[in-house]
Amino acid sequence: MSSQKESTTRTLVVALLVCLVCSVFVAGAAVALKPTQVDNRLLDKQRSILAIAGLGDPSMSSAQVKEMFNGTISAKLVDLQTGKFSDAKDPVTFDPLKASKDPQTSSALPGSQDIASIKRLEHYSTVYVVEKDGELDTLILPVRGYGLWSTLYGFIAVKGDLNTVVGMGFYQHGETPGLGGEVDNPKWKGQWPGKTLFDDSGKLAVQVVKGGVDPQSPRAEHQVDGLAGATLTSNGVDHLLKFWLGQNGFGPFIANLRAGEA
Repeated sequence: MSSQKESTTRTLVVALLVCLVCSVFVAGAAVALKPTQVDNRLLDKQRSILAIAGLGDPSMSSAQVKEMFNGTISAKLVDLQTGKFSDAKDPVTFDPLKASKDPQTSSALPGSQDIASIKRLEHYSTVYVVEKDGELDTLILPVRGYGLWSTLYGFIAVKGDLNTVVGMGFYQHGETPGLGGEVDNPKWKGQWPGKTLFDDSGKLAVQVVKGGVDPQSPRAEHQVDGLAGATLTSNGVDHLLKFWLGQNGFGPFIANLRAGEA
């Protein structure tokens, strides 16, 4: 074998060994860091829930977030098919998003019902409640739906009257910064507290409107300004709220909870 061939072979072997060693290190790091990544995602979600529910302070440490969340908020499992609480699964460890991808634990949504473009609806979901003196003080519901470029994942919190909004926001999305990404803008999120979900007849009335809300409109108490330059994202937020608060989402659960039958 010529020296040139030997040199080429040696180079390829060395490159292969380097790639192999690097892949082992990368795989090992990924496995070692996975628990930390899972814990950080949970922490971000807990921080988001506390903020949307008007609890805590954004500057809280990780330990403070966990302490406040565990001491203030309770997770409960809801059967979306019956609209009632369930003990079929552990609400703390149950993952509704994972369940929504499994045909055994979810159902496909026909196009006429899938206004939020989520494709499949899990049979169970986890909601979060804050109680004071044994009474419901705040109900926090998970919501999700497609915007322009991505699925938006968030929560809406309502007072114990099951009508008045405490807060609404998203903890994960891939919308365009400066446009659809303005769902993260504190000014826009600040419009939600005090809005009401249902009108006097009990009909779902909450709405994200194109342009600005007319303060003189009798429906202004149900409406929030659309995002400037982000019509499709605004429509997505409007659609996901109508889905999750409607009859195919948490609507029956809210009705049962209001009637004391959940």
